[in-house]
Amino acid sequence: MDLLKNQQKDKFVIDIVEANKFAMIIVLPIILVFGIPYYLVWKQELGAILQNFINDTSISVPIFIFLFTFLGIIAHELIHGVVWAIFAEKGFKSISFGVIWKLLTPYCHCDEPLKVKHYILGAVMPGLILGILPAVIAIIIGNFGLLIFGIFFTQAASGDFMIINLLKKENMDDYVEDHPSEAGCYIYRE
Repeated sequence: MDLLKNQQKDKFVIDIVEANKFAMIIVLPIILVFGIPYYLVWKQELGAILQNFINDTSISVPIFIFLFTFLGIIAHELIHGVVWAIFAEKGFKSISFGVIWKLLTPYCHCDEPLKVKHYILGAVMPGLILGILPAVIAIIIGNFGLLIFGIFFTQAASGDFMIINLLKKENMDDYVEDHPSEAGCYIYRE
């Protein structure tokens, strides 16, 4: 974008190893945030719910869990891409996907600058759609498997939440460009 050529460019990145450590640290608070309401709503039936969950020892349960985790990880990155593509001038042509194999970390990358508000929206959506929303639905309907899914994918979005935290005080109409090789971005300012 030509309008960004004369602007100051600042780098905002997070360390992937630190993001993975942060994900381990926040798992307990996430479990408490969703687990306590789940318990309070379903405590009368919780014994039966857990017993059914534990007793289902068929081979399909581990396959089902693996499949939904694998598909959820793909969906997480796809959601980033879809939201960013909506705001990118070149749409999906500006979106690429991959895996950092040494860290087993999948990623979605947008090749063109977006407004900060659009970048944040794309960063937060997987955590909302795959994490928070399923966990809230699980609390409402009492589905323990859905609760675990929601907790897992809320935690999986912890790196995204770290990047959002770096950008939250920025002007939402400034532009941000996804970093090509690190978890983070460049912000452009006047």
